[in-house]
Amino acid sequence: MSAMYLKIKCDLLEKINNGTYKEGDLIPTEMELAEFYNVSRPTVRQAIQILVDDGYLEKRRKRGTMVCQRKIEQEFTQKILSFDKEMNKKGLTTSTKVISLKIEKVSKEVSNALGISLSENVCKLIRLRYIDSKPNVIVTTYIPYNRFPDIENVDFINYRLYDYFSDKGNPVTRIKRKLETIKADETTADLLDIQENDPVFYFHSYGYGNDNKVIEYSISKYRGDINYFVFDLYR
Repeated sequence: MSAMYLKIKCDLLEKINNGTYKEGDLIPTEMELAEFYNVSRPTVRQAIQILVDDGYLEKRRKRGTMVCQRKIEQEFTQKILSFDKEMNKKGLTTSTKVISLKIEKVSKEVSNALGISLSENVCKLIRLRYIDSKPNVIVTTYIPYNRFPDIENVDFINYRLYDYFSDKGNPVTRIKRKLETIKADETTADLLDIQENDPVFYFHSYGYGNDNKVIEYSISKYRGDINYFVFDLYR
């Protein structure tokens, strides 16, 4: 009977995968499951803990054990792919809301990031990216305006930024990224549909063109509850 907890784990997982227990549902209590499977509560607890550790279930204080939303694997840390292309490869549906697209004077931080003078203008593009109709990431991107003077007229709801660069003959060929974790402020929480102070992944990205100059500097805030990132390293 020592492997009974594994059988219970597999049965619960099958019910999660086939929709018997849907995302956000509370599964039966330990006592109810113990009675259903005719085992002890510690056996049930062991099975549940495996699914909690694997990210399928979450224990909520005073509520019970809930089916989690499965986290989305993000691989852009190891390859150059647009958000849409990466998610579409995983069978997920993406959409974009352009919050702002404007030309403005460059700040000191952005001029340093892009390697341009403080007298130049930049295009500031803010997009909210969705996966399966749920907000996933806010991306604020700065692009040297003198290199792409028609960019303010581009429809970035339907036109991928990296496709735009490629079509202009200057594709992004290298990216440098810095990752931090921060707490969501009020605006970020509202846009991403999370709670204020919830953790978010905070990326600074520097995209280099074929002349090895930075053509885009982006600040991205990913929801911490539904994303994880893969780093595949070789010696």
